[in-house]
Amino acid sequence: MSGAALQSPRELLAARGELGPDVIAVRCGGRIVDLHTGVPGDSEVRPIRRGDPDGLEIIRHSTSHVMAQAVQRLFPGTQVTIGPAIEHGFYYDFSPPEGVKFTDQDLGRIEDEMRRLMKADLPFRREVLPREDVRALFGKMGERFKLELVDAIPEGREISIYRQGDAADPGGDWLDLCSGPHVPSTRHLGVVKLTSVAGAYWRGDERNPMLQRIYGTAFATEADLKAHLQMLEEARARDHRKLGKELELFLFDESAPAMPFFLPRGAFVYNQLVAYVRDLYQEHGYQEVITPQIFHPSLFETSGHLQNYRENMYFPATSEDLAGTPAEGAEPVHVQKPMNCPSHCLIFGQRRRSYRELPWRIADFGRLHRFERGGVVHGLTRVRSFSQDDAHIFCAPEQLRDEALAFNRLLFEVYRAFGFEHLEVKLALRPERRVGDDALWDTAENTLRGVLQESGLTFEELPGEGAFYGPKVEFHVKDAIGRSWQLGTIQLDYALPERFDLEFVGADGKSRRPVMLHRAILGSLERFLGIYIEHVAGKFPVWLAPEQVILVTVSENQVEYARRVQSELRAAGLRVELDDGPDKLGAKIRSARLRRVPFVGVIGEKEAQAGAIAPKGSDGKDLGAMPVAEFQSRLLALARPPRAGAAGG
Repeated sequence: MSGAALQSPRELLAARGELGPDVIAVRCGGRIVDLHTGVPGDSEVRPIRRGDPDGLEIIRHSTSHVMAQAVQRLFPGTQVTIGPAIEHGFYYDFSPPEGVKFTDQDLGRIEDEMRRLMKADLPFRREVLPREDVRALFGKMGERFKLELVDAIPEGREISIYRQGDAADPGGDWLDLCSGPHVPSTRHLGVVKLTSVAGAYWRGDERNPMLQRIYGTAFATEADLKAHLQMLEEARARDHRKLGKELELFLFDESAPAMPFFLPRGAFVYNQLVAYVRDLYQEHGYQEVITPQIFHPSLFETSGHLQNYRENMYFPATSEDLAGTPAEGAEPVHVQKPMNCPSHCLIFGQRRRSYRELPWRIADFGRLHRFERGGVVHGLTRVRSFSQDDAHIFCAPEQLRDEALAFNRLLFEVYRAFGFEHLEVKLALRPERRVGDDALWDTAENTLRGVLQESGLTFEELPGEGAFYGPKVEFHVKDAIGRSWQLGTIQLDYALPERFDLEFVGADGKSRRPVMLHRAILGSLERFLGIYIEHVAGKFPVWLAPEQVILVTVSENQVEYARRVQSELRAAGLRVELDDGPDKLGAKIRSARLRRVPFVGVIGEKEAQAGAIAPKGSDGKDLGAMPVAEFQSRLLALARPPRAGAAGG
């Protein structure tokens, strides 16, 4: 560490002539520091401006503090909890006094108070205090949630608070437990919009008190805010929960919380995705296995899941298990699998294997169950029961590079086939709770880092975000309206082969330890489907759509001909429905469009006489009358599942 005296980044930038009016923080040695926090005087600091991505995150974080200050002014007695910046804005969770419930009508009042605070140019000030002083401070304020947060900070770690307002005005000074950074003062904040009110359990655990969460967003300019609000409007129209109900794809019921019921149309799409992946497995040398749902706990003790993942696991019981009263802290009798990897290790180790069998790629669509807290489940994108396009590759260490490179190529091609063109790659590194020694983690992390570099990929490193058994690469896609979602992953694991004592016989006749790759492209099929529904706004491509065309008749005179066309197209393997009811043609077309069917085939007297059909695309574009055989040929071409590397029809 440098022995230079501390100076504020503001002073360092001013000395270099780089302290412009739009500078709100600096990047110093890989971390972001606000302008008033001291750093060694010989530090390299790079200015962060209001319009920079890092600057926007700081603005949103500081705006969440201003929102909390405004709420406590307007609703005295409200306790504050946490208020982070998130991808598209910020939120803050509150515990208001009994009988007070925030509504959408309150958001305008809170916004007005926030603007008054922003206009007042209140400075942010950072203070580092001893733990006992911080506890005394929040105890005096009656902030019990803050006391809980203070107690959770590890001993020896620095504790800081941020104040905003005039220190000389007891009523105007507001403070929060926070590590920062923040803008210099409230005048540096941009335009703000509070968007919604929701319930949220304290720390995402339904056993904890229910809080009230206010969401908002902030931008440097009015134009940026307007564009974002338009995106939110589009997101609401594309919400997969809304479309799932309208298109009769899936439903949820309290009889099985956070576990989806797929209706016939949704089950068809789901099974098409599975069939698509199965075809890829055939082409790329994967073999499919089927494994049990319920296991003896010893398997997951060996894998390390019981020790490191217990809070997310289900422990089913039989009537025999429940006959007696289990002792406090008794170990479970059964485990419902949250992951496939332990059973795949068991399969690999069932017999002696040769190097000639490697790489050995096995896939499993088995249903998995993970207990997600009630505060974090969300439609199909965060559920408790799901399947993955899950596969594991057992290989010799020298085969690892080629296998990882091949997987990366396949993944990028599949995403392009589904129309995901913009990807971000992140390398998640060792977490605090993990299995395996540091030497194994060093090797694993360096191997994945090297594969990404060799693939020519730009990537971000995420310290502490790896799985407990190994580092992982995360692949994030951007959907049609610019939102980022994590889908695929590849995880390098030296630990599980070690824990299960897996071996193969090498070319030299000696026993060797395999390396294990955990990999998925779509990831959870439920999650992928939720994301994809929103990406395409419910308008599935022809190969994936439950119905590929709906035939509509102009009058009852064309019904017999329309039924013959339906039979002919169905015989060719196409999915065709017929609306030959008494409704007017316009109503029939509107009904078909509401179901997001790729094509509507209009059949009037002219088409019936000519042996033709007049198709319209899902966008309403009239393709003109054409012979049935020509339409069939076009539809069959679009009905083929996409090849990896080609856009789907």
